[in-house]
Amino acid sequence: MSAATETVQEAITQASASGGLGALWTALIGVVVIAALYEYWRRSSREYRMTKNIPSPPEVPVLGNAHLVLGCSNAEVVAKGNTYLEKYGETLRATLGHVLIVFLTNPNDIEIILSSNNHLNKSEEYRYFKPWFGDGLLISSGNHWRHHRKMIAPTFHQSILKSFVPTFVQHSKNVVERMAKELGKEFDIHDYMSQTTVEILLSTAMGVKKIPEGNKSFEYAKAVVDMCDIIHKRQVKVMYRLDAIYNMTKMRQKGDKMMDIILGMTKRVVMERKANYSAEGNGIVEEVDETAKKAAAKKVGGLRDDLDDIDENDVGAKRRLALLDAMVDMAKNPEIEWSEKDIMDEVNTIMFEGHDTTSAGSSFALCMMGMHKDVQEKVFAEQKAIFGDNLMRDCTFNDTMEMKYLERVIMETLRMYPPVPLIARRVDSDVKLASGPYVVPKGTTVVVLQYRVHRRPDIYANPDKFDPDNFLPERMANRHYYSFIPFSAGPRSCVGRKYAMLKLKVLLSTIIRNYTIHCNETEADWKLQADIILKLENGFNVVLQKRQPVVA
Repeated sequence: MSAATETVQEAITQASASGGLGALWTALIGVVVIAALYEYWRRSSREYRMTKNIPSPPEVPVLGNAHLVLGCSNAEVVAKGNTYLEKYGETLRATLGHVLIVFLTNPNDIEIILSSNNHLNKSEEYRYFKPWFGDGLLISSGNHWRHHRKMIAPTFHQSILKSFVPTFVQHSKNVVERMAKELGKEFDIHDYMSQTTVEILLSTAMGVKKIPEGNKSFEYAKAVVDMCDIIHKRQVKVMYRLDAIYNMTKMRQKGDKMMDIILGMTKRVVMERKANYSAEGNGIVEEVDETAKKAAAKKVGGLRDDLDDIDENDVGAKRRLALLDAMVDMAKNPEIEWSEKDIMDEVNTIMFEGHDTTSAGSSFALCMMGMHKDVQEKVFAEQKAIFGDNLMRDCTFNDTMEMKYLERVIMETLRMYPPVPLIARRVDSDVKLASGPYVVPKGTTVVVLQYRVHRRPDIYANPDKFDPDNFLPERMANRHYYSFIPFSAGPRSCVGRKYAMLKLKVLLSTIIRNYTIHCNETEADWKLQADIILKLENGFNVVLQKRQPVVA
């Protein structure tokens, strides 16, 4: 090969190398320019400028505050969030890229958001629930939500709840029997509460006559927990918010598998109920006395919603159906706008909301009684006073009405450890806050932090102390209505709150009358995990002992 030819080839090689390097530099410069323009746009936006005076942790370009949770576990995200709120105050601003979020813990601010009929739409972060809940009550909006709320609320009428009590009792006795094999050993009681609350929901609101065999209920409950973890990661991790990236991950594959389990269960439930549906046979008829309604209405204080109005204003004999039966009935009625999809969406929504929250709430309550033996003994003393010499007889609705101290224990547990630790709304107009000279611009995501507002020292004298007497009537009367909102409040309050409280009373009463509960941990040992529902990272670990027969 001639020297001239070698020289030409060497020149070509050098040019190619130089060209590749030049292309890399061009690409890098392009990325930097795009990032700079994005950051300029982000900081110049109306939303950013309007909220610049709201306290915020340090930001970095492009990411905003997203870097603060990169690589963090759910428990670490909760711990960091509490740290920043302690440092920056009751109102906090955060940004995930260009997504603006304002966190609220002042009851006056919270009332502005939750009591309004203008800010009813859930935030953008709820879109990750769409494949699961469709247009169900939790995430729907506008006239669709109003129509569904109006039609579903009566299915939780007090007369229907009364009819559920024997079923609550039977499933509570079943779980007491199942837990007997754990006596004397430390175990995670949440596993048992999850299975039980799923089975209770299937047998009551869904009207299922035969509970799925084997571990199907527990498998469903476990799939719900895993799916919530996936959705939470998508909400807080910037890269997973992008569908294009999420769709390429193993997390997507796991999510699809969990959805197959969840939707498979609910489809079977709906098919079974439709096959055995009989409106006349399944309806509940109760004669409602007007005088009794007026007397009950006078006793009701604090926050009120449409559930109270339904219970107090219904007079006369009416046929009432539980949730799934009512929806099947509506779908058959040509005068009511209700489709087969509506049935599935609401079954998926209520199955999630109706079991995961109460399984967490009952697990926290049992752990707290296991730590605070004085409280547990007071609960048991109340049970003995109610049930007398026949401590093991079945609980009745009237018994639950006498469980005043147990009710305070449940409410104090929900104060300290609300199963739903936050609510996210999208504000539909500019909102001036009461907590400071702050204006939240239209379209912003506002996050109401129940966990934090429930622990304000200016509202609860010793907020980190477990004290059921916080819910004595005289103490409650002096507090802001929006300082205790475990079931949310206002027009979008939890439609099943009365169902949940009654179920918790029956379940906890049955367990306490059979077992003494011990918890070897302290609250300081707990690592809170907020993946949609508040839980413990290391489980709800307790030890049960059989109660000795009470000697008269």
